[in-house]
Amino acid sequence: MTKLTQRPFGTTAAGESVQLFTLDNGMISVDIMNYGGTVVSIRVPDKTGAVKDVALGYDTVGEYETRGGFLGALIGRCGNRIEKGYFELDGKAYQLYCNDGNNHLHGGKIGFDKKIWKAEKAEGKCGEELKLSLFSPDGEENYPGNLNVTVIYRLTGQNGLVIDYRAVSDRDTICNLTNHTYFNLGGQDRGRDVLDHQLKLYADRYTVGNDETIPNGIIAEVAGTPYDFRDFHVIGDRIHDEEPGLVSAGGYDHNWVLDSADKVYGIAAEAVCPETGIRMEVYTDKPGIQFYCGNGLSSAVVGKNGAGYCKHAGFCLETQFFPNAMKHKNFPSPVLKAGALYSYTTEYRFSAEG
Repeated sequence: MTKLTQRPFGTTAAGESVQLFTLDNGMISVDIMNYGGTVVSIRVPDKTGAVKDVALGYDTVGEYETRGGFLGALIGRCGNRIEKGYFELDGKAYQLYCNDGNNHLHGGKIGFDKKIWKAEKAEGKCGEELKLSLFSPDGEENYPGNLNVTVIYRLTGQNGLVIDYRAVSDRDTICNLTNHTYFNLGGQDRGRDVLDHQLKLYADRYTVGNDETIPNGIIAEVAGTPYDFRDFHVIGDRIHDEEPGLVSAGGYDHNWVLDSADKVYGIAAEAVCPETGIRMEVYTDKPGIQFYCGNGLSSAVVGKNGAGYCKHAGFCLETQFFPNAMKHKNFPSPVLKAGALYSYTTEYRFSAEG
């Protein structure tokens, strides 16, 4: 059964106390801090039984505050990009802060990743769980509606890290919560990139983007493109192809349309590191998944315990509504109606193969 423990993890620049919580079921353990609801570490056994920390991160709260990349963070109110930070809802126009060039990204200037979440212990069928809650007032980052958010982290008997997302607003708003953990299944201190990992995405289609990685409304077949991961494919084989979307993004940073996009909870992705044998499966009831291959990471980034990171040192698999969905009526809508329950679940399940 899972046990939850906590310890101090320093203070923010504003003097706020931060706690680090550990979920441990005897096979895997996960560290999560209440600053940003951030996954700091995920420790799992490899094919030899040696424990590897497969999540990129930092040693101190200050590093999470001052360095970019959203490492491990809970993302909201609306994950991913909104073109020019503009959308219309119920006949009213909203202009959001543009923190990614000309566009709004991951909730804006002070998104959920920069908030102190209220943390408490909860009980579940597999033992103790971590319940995080946050109140986002009407007008915060210029989003409409008072939004109450609850996120529960829990471990399963199948060595899954489950993230349950819940939210309710008193006005129509947009809501697209996700998690931005960077994975390196060879270990975060491996000292090399993830381009040798094999990846499978359960998606026949993807959303085509412009030169700012903003979907233009076209949903295309992956067949015959570098975006075809319907069978296991080595990540690095085509990441440097002279394909316009890869060139403009500096690698993979795209949304795939999941085969289970009708809100059926199912498998979305699998990844394997051949060196350690660690396999990760992703399950979700969200319609899309963003595969981002750490294109913005650099060798100047130093991680936990002095680990040297580099470009492509980790990859993210962010379950989501499609980016820029408010501009394209053919995309699933991220609109959360007043009084309705936003309720989605994502699981990252770990195993090792010899």
